[in-house]
Amino acid sequence: MSKMMQLIVVITLCVVSFMSDANQSAPAVDDFSRSSEYSQVKISPKGSYLAVIMQPEGKKMLVILDAKKFTIHHAINFESNAQVGAYHWVSDDRVVVAKEYLRGWQDHPEYYGELYGVNADGSKAKYLVGYLGEMQTGSHIKKATPLYGTSYLLDPLIHDEDKMLIVTYPCTSSSEPHTVVYEVDIFSGKRRKVTRSPSRMANFLTDHEGNVRVAVSSDDYIKSTIHTREKSGGDWQALDLGDLTYSDVELHAFDSSGDAVYITASISGEAQGLYKLNLKTRAVDLIHKEEKVSPKQIWVDEASKELFAIETELGYPTYAFVDGQSDKSMRLKSLISALRGEQVQLVSSTEDGDTNIIYASNDRNPGQYYLFDAKSNNLRFLFASRSWIDAEQMAQTKPVSYTSRDGLTIYGYLTVPNNTIEKNLPLVVMPHGGPHGPRDWWGFDPDAQLLASRGMAVLKVNFRGSGGFGRNFEHAGHRKWGAEIQFDIIDGVKYLVEQGTVNKNNICIMGASFGGYSALQSAILEPDMFKCAIGVVGVYDLPLMFKEGDVAERDSGQRYLQNVLGTDEAQLKAFSPSYNIDKLKDPVLIVHGGEDQRAPIEQAESLIAALKKAKHPYIYELLKDEGHGFYKQEHRTRYYQQVLTFLDQHLTM
Repeated sequence: MSKMMQLIVVITLCVVSFMSDANQSAPAVDDFSRSSEYSQVKISPKGSYLAVIMQPEGKKMLVILDAKKFTIHHAINFESNAQVGAYHWVSDDRVVVAKEYLRGWQDHPEYYGELYGVNADGSKAKYLVGYLGEMQTGSHIKKATPLYGTSYLLDPLIHDEDKMLIVTYPCTSSSEPHTVVYEVDIFSGKRRKVTRSPSRMANFLTDHEGNVRVAVSSDDYIKSTIHTREKSGGDWQALDLGDLTYSDVELHAFDSSGDAVYITASISGEAQGLYKLNLKTRAVDLIHKEEKVSPKQIWVDEASKELFAIETELGYPTYAFVDGQSDKSMRLKSLISALRGEQVQLVSSTEDGDTNIIYASNDRNPGQYYLFDAKSNNLRFLFASRSWIDAEQMAQTKPVSYTSRDGLTIYGYLTVPNNTIEKNLPLVVMPHGGPHGPRDWWGFDPDAQLLASRGMAVLKVNFRGSGGFGRNFEHAGHRKWGAEIQFDIIDGVKYLVEQGTVNKNNICIMGASFGGYSALQSAILEPDMFKCAIGVVGVYDLPLMFKEGDVAERDSGQRYLQNVLGTDEAQLKAFSPSYNIDKLKDPVLIVHGGEDQRAPIEQAESLIAALKKAKHPYIYELLKDEGHGFYKQEHRTRYYQQVLTFLDQHLTM
């Protein structure tokens, strides 16, 4: 047995041992700071193999197992600070994996467009796509030459044993280049250009035979342009939809006829709906639309390319079906019934559809993977993403909604400590980051569960500006960072106080990134509402955002800041905690990463300088080699412990 295989076995044994101890006591802080053990489970097209991402030493690697015997065939693990990113089965016995890099100063691993191919048994490993490649020197045999750009798999072409399609965003002088589709040999890396996008930054959609047929792009990130071309190729043609104007168009799948495509799109800035666009007649039919919320996910089977479900989430997650009588729709419905109380997702299937990987999770269950065999009607447990978590010890999360002071309906989630009455509870308000684009979802959240395990209720708010509710709702938060967005959060607290759910004299607020900004800004606007505030990798000086950080470095970033913040210096300072410490009453905990490029260390230093000048009580924790978020488990544990100590000093449990 290789050292890698021994490592996997040891890890598994350690988890079993840890579980037996964990059942004897309340959850430890380490239980919440540990990363998921298993993720991204996929089955090969003919069902011979299973692949799963593991993180035995904090880095992701891909493990390939025999689907029947569950013996390990191979493990893919990159050296140094590189790890496995996204991966795809491109045939029944070959995978293509993205190579990404862990950097302490990034909130996500960095990806430079490198793709590797390897057989399930570890043979024929090959660098296929990326900036390294092989230089072409005098031979008539084409080699996998360097490709300067960021590439992603577009279509695995599982019906073709030798080819796949990728889309590349070339490295050019333009920050918004024309994208290019290549056909790539999955063994040699040799490639052939298929098409260049008809406009900048276009996304593509292939039909069931792998023909690149549709492209969508936007010059202003609002109004979308759709182009089509024939199955045989040729030039792109703009699709004239007459008076119909759609924004936020995303391509998802062709229908079974091959003449129409499913798209999600928004009309007049409302929440997105799912539409069926006939490429011949230009007719657009509404398939499904929720009034207030865009789809969370459109489920398309990677093997069959069948669009089978629309998942939405205003409160609890729900499904709608394009064809409620289709095999996958009926199967998903039956699995939801069998795994009652879980959000069930059909995440991977064989080419014939008879075998599926099922992922089930909820607010108390971090997630479990199952293998379903339709022929035998057998559901077999595979992996628990966090096996050490006892769902019975976790807290319940419930949707809440209320009306803001100016009449806008705001949706959020309340996590309530286990085995407690929902009356007079201590509360921690936890605004999300962004603020534009992200939103909070129902489900298992380690941060909220940690606090709930210590007796605190947790409120998360999808304030105006949050993503997922339509462009109008998102734009309602533009230039409102320091006022209306915070009022949405504050009004949520007032609602819970009025309901008697929380004690008005026992409330703190904490958040990360924009959430860190909100924690300080809300405490400044309502100095008597909170007993303490915690800012994590936050921004506190809005004028400084135009000068420091990775957003300010780009022209597009400057345009974004001007759009969402405005350029009125007086208002920017009025909305900045660093300039308004005199209005703050609460003690403050500030946690920051020394290598943070999104919210650079100057943001924390600006706030600390203001706190010092005002002689305001604060604690400052600097993690020098971390960035916009904490990768290392020991740092997350240390951060959690400090947060709990700080909250324990200012809240009554």
